[in-house]
Amino acid sequence: MSKYGNKTIEFEGIRFDSLAELRRYQDLRIIENNGDISNLVVHPRFILQEPFTHNHVRERAIAYEADFSYCETNGKTIVEDVKGFKTKEYQIKRKLFLYKYQDVNFMEIAS
Repeated sequence: MSKYGNKTIEFEGIRFDSLAELRRYQDLRIIENNGDISNLVVHPRFILQEPFTHNHVRERAIAYEADFSYCETNGKTIVEDVKGFKTKEYQIKRKLFLYKYQDVNFMEIAS
């Protein structure tokens, strides 16, 4: 159980952080099978800041892992995050994502 009361669930070999995330995945699979979306990816990673070296110290990249990404039939990329509780870290990464990936539609799905 997570510190936010969610129970991690495994389905089809994929780890989901909550039942709401699993349900959204199942909905998206149906939508994909109907041909309304394509290229469904679970837990896609997006680099928000590249790694760099400062004073001879290597700093790692900052990445954001969304819950899902997919393409609509019009070619538009959608990134979704199923959220019940928004941590400060999530809020900062969300803003960095929105700034860097302005051509992507970002959606928060309330759980």
